Amino acid sequence: MKAHPAFGDSLIAGILLIFDMGFGVAGIDRGVSFSAFLAVTLLMVGPVPFRRYHPLGTSYLILGGAFLQLFTHGGSDGIPVRMSDFALAIALYTLVAYTNRKTALIYSGWLLAGTLLWAIFQVGEIQAVFLVFFVFMIFGFSWAMGEFIGARRAYQREMEQRLLLLETERDQQAKIAVGEERSRIARELHDVVAHAVSVMIVHADGAAYTIRSQPEVAENAVRTIADTGRLALTEMRRLLGVLRSEDAETQWAPQPDARGVVELAENTRAAGVPVRLEINGDVDDLPVGVGLSIYRIVQEALTNIIKHAGAGTTALVRLARTPEELRLEVIDNGFGTPHDVVKVSGGNGLIGMRERAAVLGGEFEAGPNPGGGWRVRATFPLAA
Repeated sequence: MKAHPAFGDSLIAGILLIFDMGFGVAGIDRGVSFSAFLAVTLLMVGPVPFRRYHPLGTSYLILGGAFLQLFTHGGSDGIPVRMSDFALAIALYTLVAYTNRKTALIYSGWLLAGTLLWAIFQVGEIQAVFLVFFVFMIFGFSWAMGEFIGARRAYQREMEQRLLLLETERDQQAKIAVGEERSRIARELHDVVAHAVSVMIVHADGAAYTIRSQPEVAENAVRTIADTGRLALTEMRRLLGVLRSEDAETQWAPQPDARGVVELAENTRAAGVPVRLEINGDVDDLPVGVGLSIYRIVQEALTNIIKHAGAGTTALVRLARTPEELRLEVIDNGFGTPHDVVKVSGGNGLIGMRERAAVLGGEFEAGPNPGGGWRVRATFPLAA
């Protein structure tokens, strides 16, 4: 268990006080009054336990006690050296370590003046020269220790500030990462749910319309609804698995890629929208991010066609790969209203598609097709 710093200072003050009082009888025998002796003791030893909390005030109280000693302890035999005088070295060390050099230099000037006055009163004694040298050695050692401890304190403060800054930066990065992950999950869920629900609604309407007149068609539609729901549920479990606790068992499934566009086209045809698929080049070995973005953009574009294009709509999905880039185009001949619907309903389908392309350094464009209908274009760079 680490002791409190004030305990160590109190212990030092106690030792100085015991030795000072032990030698006090000799000082009083040399003509020093007890009241003057006690006042010097209280001024020089009393502030030591509080030096860390009030370095400047306690140091000058100690200095005041030293000057009081100069004018009250002098006699025919000169000024006696007391144990409490070591409090001056402690005060100098405290100012160097806990304040600044300017304050410590001013205090050193007062110490120099007091030491010279003390030496003048000791004139005639050869040992005074050695005592003055010894005093300056003690003060020099106190200054050096104060510089060393002060530098370590400054280094420690700087390290604490850096650690605090790093913790703050880490927390900010974590918040940004969480926000980005939430946006990604929101985009994925939107793509999965919107596409699946749109297909299920279309087939449900078809099943309700043909359940009496064409039971086989209605049965196929219901079967398609069940298959689409299972697929959507599997993808939702995969996405929501990242939000579960570490102890929970997460069901993992491969991320869809560009090869899944074939299945998307088939599902859209089953929903009643004829889709022609054109793939030029090999799309089986695309980077994972590009393949997933291609799949999601086509999924969202076909979902918009199912929801907004109207009866009699046909669609074209074209993928063209070159060594430098991959071009994606989804065109329909419907009413061309997804952009207006997004504005009204506040959906984020087109926004999500644009973000997917931008994250991978690609370009995205969506708008009315000059020949009628709606057109979605995206380009992804493939060069290293």
